[in-house]
Amino acid sequence: MSLTLPRWIAHRGGGSLAPENTLAGIRLAAAMGFRAVEFDVMLNGDGSPFLIHDETLERTTDGHGLVSAMSDLDMQRLDAGNGEAVPPFVEAARLCRQLGVLANVEIKPARGYDRETAAAVAAQAAAIWPAAGPLPLLSSFSLEALGVARERAPHLPRGVLFETVPADWLAIFRQLDASTLHCAADRLSDDVLETARAQAIPVLCFTVNRPVQAKKLFSRGVTALFTDRLDLFSPETAAYKRLHPAG
Repeated sequence: MSLTLPRWIAHRGGGSLAPENTLAGIRLAAAMGFRAVEFDVMLNGDGSPFLIHDETLERTTDGHGLVSAMSDLDMQRLDAGNGEAVPPFVEAARLCRQLGVLANVEIKPARGYDRETAAAVAAQAAAIWPAAGPLPLLSSFSLEALGVARERAPHLPRGVLFETVPADWLAIFRQLDASTLHCAADRLSDDVLETARAQAIPVLCFTVNRPVQAKKLFSRGVTALFTDRLDLFSPETAAYKRLHPAG
């Protein structure tokens, strides 16, 4: 599996600088030199994958009700902020390929829709990203969803998400044939880091919005960090972009 991880990943597209989980956020992150973006994907009532974090619409859009009750047409009418649409997954995926940024696709199933969500996301991702070339990272807190993703798109790397890493994490990691371990930045133990380092497993932490915390995590050996504060870390990402304009 071809997976190159940068140090910084823009959380939910453009972090706090753009409406979350939107194409505008992805474009902003790329313009600021971020080489990876994370976004959430959930199914609507028509079984179509869209970029949205919550099971309900109120927090991030001008709509009301459950995402799982919305048709494709309903979703297209929503405003996610500043006139931005709630994009279908396929549009975000194609934009990431166009911009040359790594897509960390978090499979975010509504309750009870783990298998259906993973199957739809994996199928679309496999169609957009062929086996050759840079690949996306499919991640989820749902172990069932990751298992389905492995079945449907075995060539795509998978990331296992935990708030707090459990004692049996390595067995879970191996069972899913995962590529990366993700956890909350303030809940990462030295024992987990030591084991991950011995197994050459990249550790990714969310969500880091303070430079002091970021410096400490990198010094401990964390591979990459998710951030909402693109503005605080853009000097590093922009510098990389200047030195490596082609990628």
